[in-house]
Amino acid sequence: MIKKVILTPFQKFISIESLSGILLLGTTVLAFIWANSPYSSSYTALWNQKIGFSTIGFELYKPLILWINDGLMAIFFFLIGLEIKRELLIGELNSLKKTAFPLLGAIGGMLAPITFYLLLNDNPNASHGWGVPMATDIAFSLAVLQTLGKKIPLSLKVFLTAFAIVDDIGAVLVIALFYSGDIATNYLLIGLGLLATLYLVSFRGFYSRFLLFSIGAVIWFCFLKSGIHPTVAGILLAFAVPIRQRIKTPEFLENLYEITDKFRQAKRLEEPILSNDQIYQVDDLQDWINRYQSPLQQLEHSLHGWVAYLIIPLFALANAGVSIVSETPLDTDLITTMIICLIAGNSLGVTSMVLIFSKLKLVEIPKDINLRHIIGVAFLAGVGFTMAIFIASLAFSGTPELIDSAKVGILLGSIISAFIGYMILRFTGPKQDVPTSS
Repeated sequence: MIKKVILTPFQKFISIESLSGILLLGTTVLAFIWANSPYSSSYTALWNQKIGFSTIGFELYKPLILWINDGLMAIFFFLIGLEIKRELLIGELNSLKKTAFPLLGAIGGMLAPITFYLLLNDNPNASHGWGVPMATDIAFSLAVLQTLGKKIPLSLKVFLTAFAIVDDIGAVLVIALFYSGDIATNYLLIGLGLLATLYLVSFRGFYSRFLLFSIGAVIWFCFLKSGIHPTVAGILLAFAVPIRQRIKTPEFLENLYEITDKFRQAKRLEEPILSNDQIYQVDDLQDWINRYQSPLQQLEHSLHGWVAYLIIPLFALANAGVSIVSETPLDTDLITTMIICLIAGNSLGVTSMVLIFSKLKLVEIPKDINLRHIIGVAFLAGVGFTMAIFIASLAFSGTPELIDSAKVGILLGSIISAFIGYMILRFTGPKQDVPTSS
């Protein structure tokens, strides 16, 4: 019973991510068909349509695709920040022993694709794209695992999730350090000052969702104007959300019993109408529930569906529409490089790193995960769709032919990686052991 209670939140997370992966695939196919149909001009016109607002001395107009990539994706990165903070404090990354397995796998899954890219790319104009193939798409990869059902041990899903979170940390650092523009220090200092204020307020024990998002919007704007990509603001803002409850369990239970007694004693009306006393007790209960819930957990739960079912599919619809019949020629060398980096880079990088450090007795691999499981997941790490396309749009900004070529390579490499990983895991039995420290 305890095991079921512990695993249910993670299993719900897996379910949401898996369904999101299916929806993501559907919108990707739709975008590709639309961009290569007789209505392709409407696809381009829609995402290039400028929208915004202006006041005296202030104007903010951006194409729709940038509102998605810079605005909505900041919410996506905010959610990633919440997940990272949770995992670092109380989750799969809260101790060195837990962190070592996914951490080393993620490091291999980042360094190997980067190395492959630097060795294979001979186009100086595309040299800035080394960060593209290092990113893993958790929604797609978990969707593949979920199709295999009970054949896949839960510990392998936990590993892939923790792996992807570590990978996201690496991707965020790369975006902040290498894919931001010229820095406007005045805006940056204002944004960092507001962030420091939120951190201090959170440390003092005060939390207001209204205050968080109001100041967060200003911080997002400051980062946008500073030259630091505004999605970085989403990550940093997440760390201002406290994880601890404002009241402890005994106090909550004591008030819960008291409210229950008062509710029973309140004057009853005909069902389903409540009396005024009962309404008051229900409101009081809701207030205590809000104080008892972890602000981080509550916010993460509220946002997860919006991100998984709206923001990520919308991002795919806006960015995956690569026209293969356009007048702009595709760079076949870049396409090939992306495919090799995603498939070979991730599979070799993840597997070799985990096996080397398990031989050195520095990694403890769960007993229900065998060698073929690790190899299969290593190929799934090559599914780099959402984050890879996002980084490509930053790396090749201003060169549409390179962006489109990178997207084609990402799509093909991700599909091939997903297929190989699925086939390996589909025919994997539980008996082949990993060379471990035991």
